[in-house]
Amino acid sequence: MAVGLLGGSFDPAHDGHAHLTREALKRFGLQRVWWLVSPGNPLKANPPAPMAERIARARAVMDDPRVVVTDIEAQLGTRYTAQTLRRLKALYPGVRFVWLMGADNLAQFDRWQQWEWIMQNVPIGVIARPDYRLEARGSRAVEEYARYRIAPQHSQMLPRVAPPAWCFLDVPMMKHSSSAIRARGEWGRQGR
Repeated sequence: MAVGLLGGSFDPAHDGHAHLTREALKRFGLQRVWWLVSPGNPLKANPPAPMAERIARARAVMDDPRVVVTDIEAQLGTRYTAQTLRRLKALYPGVRFVWLMGADNLAQFDRWQQWEWIMQNVPIGVIARPDYRLEARGSRAVEEYARYRIAPQHSQMLPRVAPPAWCFLDVPMMKHSSSAIRARGEWGRQGR
């Protein structure tokens, strides 16, 4: 089975996450996508909303039987993506995992702990995000792993290709972001 992993704080989940997930299911040949609602993002200064609230919102936003919203990182006690991937690969040896991310994450991927281990051990599917195409394409990760890029017309092969392997897809985009939703006061820490 090919399973896409979309990690993040989902603080809050929004239609952009759902859109990215639908595109990944369709274009990367995945049978399932797991939304890994993280306990917190080490690259962000402020803690997210409570886990139960973020999971409830994620399930309301992404109602698809092929998508599992999970707090498995909290259950496993992992804090960084590389730790989580090591544990998941050990727990589910028959599953072909693909790490999914928006172009905004690819732009700063080299700041992630053990990002090269991730690149070398799990295929990565990248979906374009508004305002990040050029920055992502000029990123350190893209420069160092350019020769392992799979052409978009072969994106369905991504789960079956041995890493390092990655694919960048330009798709119709939605200009949603969790930080913008929080900034408008539609989701936040009022009363917390």
